[in-house]
Amino acid sequence: MPLMTTANLRLMAVAMLAFATSVSAAPGGGDAAAAMHRRVLTIDSHVDTPTFVLRKGWDIGERHRPQDDFSQLDIPRMEDGGLDAAFFAVYLDQGPLTPEGYERAHQRGIMKAVAIREAVLKHGDELDLALTVEDAHRIVASGRHAIFMSMENAYPVGRDLSLLPAFHALGVRMIGLVHEQNNDFADSATDDAGPKWHGLSDAGRELVRRANDLGMVVDGSHASDEALDDLIATSRTPVILSHSGVRALLDHPRNLDDARLERLAASGGVIQIEAYSPYLVATPRDPPERADAEDSLLKKLGITSLGEATPGQKRALVAGVRALDQRFGKPRAGIDDFVAQLLYALRRVGPDHVGIGSDFDGGGGVAGLEDVSDYPEITRRLILAGYDESDIAKIWGGNVLRLVERAQAAGKSR
Repeated sequence: MPLMTTANLRLMAVAMLAFATSVSAAPGGGDAAAAMHRRVLTIDSHVDTPTFVLRKGWDIGERHRPQDDFSQLDIPRMEDGGLDAAFFAVYLDQGPLTPEGYERAHQRGIMKAVAIREAVLKHGDELDLALTVEDAHRIVASGRHAIFMSMENAYPVGRDLSLLPAFHALGVRMIGLVHEQNNDFADSATDDAGPKWHGLSDAGRELVRRANDLGMVVDGSHASDEALDDLIATSRTPVILSHSGVRALLDHPRNLDDARLERLAASGGVIQIEAYSPYLVATPRDPPERADAEDSLLKKLGITSLGEATPGQKRALVAGVRALDQRFGKPRAGIDDFVAQLLYALRRVGPDHVGIGSDFDGGGGVAGLEDVSDYPEITRRLILAGYDESDIAKIWGGNVLRLVERAQAAGKSR
C-alpha cells in the first residue's frame, strides 16, 4: 500500500466528513438516516414483551422506561423508534419434563398467547395481529404496528404434537424447539449436562415436519450446533435464528460459528443479531453471593418479584440491580459491540441473510441501545458502513418476511 501523504490524509478526512454530513443532513434540514429508517419496514424478530403484558397494572399503551421497570417496548416507544412490527414470544421457563409439567406449561402457554391477543385487541387503534406477510403490510400501511406471535421453546407443546395446531390457531407463526436446557425435542447450546440427543430427537424431527405443514417458520436460536445442523437438514423451508450472535467475535456456544453461518445462508436462512450483553462480550457467571444479594434486595423492598412491586419499588429494584452489577463487576456490552456483530455477519453472508432480533424484555439491551426508541441509530450505523436503502430494508424486515412467506407457501402446498 502506498505511503499516505499529508495531502492525501487531508483529502480523505474531507471525504469522510462529507459522507458523514450526507448521512446526518437531508434537504430541508431533516435527518437522512431517520427519514430512511421511517421508510423501510422495520421488524424485531424476538421480544419478550408478553412477560410485561401479563403483569397486573402494566399497559403496553403507556410510556415506560427501563430505569423504572426494566421494560423496553411499548406503543409510544415503538413510535419513537420507528418500529413497525415485532414477534412477541410465547415463552415459559422450562419445568419438569413430565405429563404434569407439560399440562401446566400447555395451559400457561395458551394463557400467554391469549394475553397477547387481548393486549392487541385493547389497543386496536395502534396494534393489530399479523398472521401473514400481507397482514403485516396492510397493518403498517394503515399506520398501526403489526404484532406477530412466536414460541420460544416448544415446552408448552409437550409430547402431544397434536397440540401444535392450537397454538397456530391462536396466531403463532414461528417456533423454536429449545431454550437453555435440553428437552424432549433437541439439545440446547447451553445445557451444562452436555448433549442428550446429539442434535434433534425423533420427536424434534416430527415437530419440525408438523411446523412445516402448518406454515410456521422454524427457529434455531438456543439450539446446539448439532441440533441446528439437524434443523437445517430436516426443515423443508429456511430456518431462522431469531436472536443469536456470531462466534468469531465471542466464543460462546449460543453464537454461530462461520461454517454454520454460511450453511444457514446457503440454505436460505437468516440470522437475527441480538442485543444480549453476555453473547456480545465475555461475561463470567454470577457468583452465589450475587443471588444472595438479590434476595436481600427483594426482602428489603418487601416484595418477592417485580410483578408485585409498586412503581416506587420497581424503580428502587432497578437501581439496586444496577448497583449489584457494578459491585460484582459485571461487564455490559455497548452498541458498538452489537454493531460489530451485525456488520461481521453482513460481511460474511450478505444482507439477504442477516437481521435484528433484540431479545428486549428478555434480558436484551446494551449501552446506547437501551430500548426500541434507539433503533434509528442502527440504521444510521448501517448507512455509515455503506449499506443502501435496499440492503437496509432487507435487514430490518424484508428477510424475516421472506421466510414467513416461504413457510406459509410450503404449508399451503400440502
